[in-house]
Amino acid sequence: MTTSSTTHKPKWVSYLIKFSLAVFWLGLWQLAYKLVGSELLLPSPARTFHRLFELAQTGEFWLKSFFSLLRIMEGFVLGLLSGIVLGALSFVFKPLGMLLSPLMSIIKSTPVASFIILALVWMGKNRVPVFIALLMVLPLIWANVKEGIEQTDGDLLEMAQVFKLSKAKKISHIYIPAVLPYLFAAATTALGFAWKAGIAAEILSLPVKSIGKELYHSKIYLESVDLFAWSAAVIVMSILIEKLLTFLLGRAKSVT
Repeated sequence: MTTSSTTHKPKWVSYLIKFSLAVFWLGLWQLAYKLVGSELLLPSPARTFHRLFELAQTGEFWLKSFFSLLRIMEGFVLGLLSGIVLGALSFVFKPLGMLLSPLMSIIKSTPVASFIILALVWMGKNRVPVFIALLMVLPLIWANVKEGIEQTDGDLLEMAQVFKLSKAKKISHIYIPAVLPYLFAAATTALGFAWKAGIAAEILSLPVKSIGKELYHSKIYLESVDLFAWSAAVIVMSILIEKLLTFLLGRAKSVT
C-alpha cells in the first residue's frame, strides 16, 4: 500500500505556505512603515520594490552586481579549494592539523570588520572582498573536510586493505564519498557567509563598480529607498546563488 500521498505534502501546499509567510512579513513591514510615518527612516515595501525595478532596468545595476558577484565568488572558490587541500593535508600530517587548528579558531572568532580594516592596509581595495570571502569560507571547509575523512567507515578501510586496493582507489572509492556530504553541507553554509561578509567588505573598502559602494553612498546621502532597494537586491541574489549551488551539488551527488 502506497502512503506517499498522505505522508508528503503536495508542492502547492509548500508554495502556499511560503507565499503566506512572505505576505505576513511584507504586511508587517507595511505596518511598521505606517507607524514610523517617515520614508527617510523606513521606506514602504511598494516604494522599495518599485525602486529596485527601476534600478534593474539600468546597465549600471547589472554591471555593479556582476563585479560584486565576481569578487565574492572568486574568494569563495579560493577558500573552497584551500580548505579542501589543507583539510586533507591536516588529516595526513597530524602536526599540520594541530598547527592550523588555533589559526582557524582565530579566524572564526575575530570580527569581520577587524579583518577588513587589516586587509585595507595590506592590499588594494578591489582585492579586499575577495580576501574576506576566502577567510569566511576557509575554516568551515577545512574543518568539514578533515572531519569527513576522520569519520570514514573503518570497515571499508579494512576491506580495502584486505583486497589490497591502491591509494588512488581508496581515495576515489572510499574517502571522497565519505567526505562529500560534509563538504556539500559546509559549502552551502560558507557561501552565505562569503556573500554577506563580501558585501560588508565592499561597504568599507569601496571598490569600483560594486554593490557595497552603492549601499555606502545611499547611507551617506540619506537615500533610504535606494539603501533598501540595494539591500533587497543583495538578499535576492544571495537566495538565487544558494539555490544554484544547491542544484549543482545535487547534480554532483547523483553523479557520484
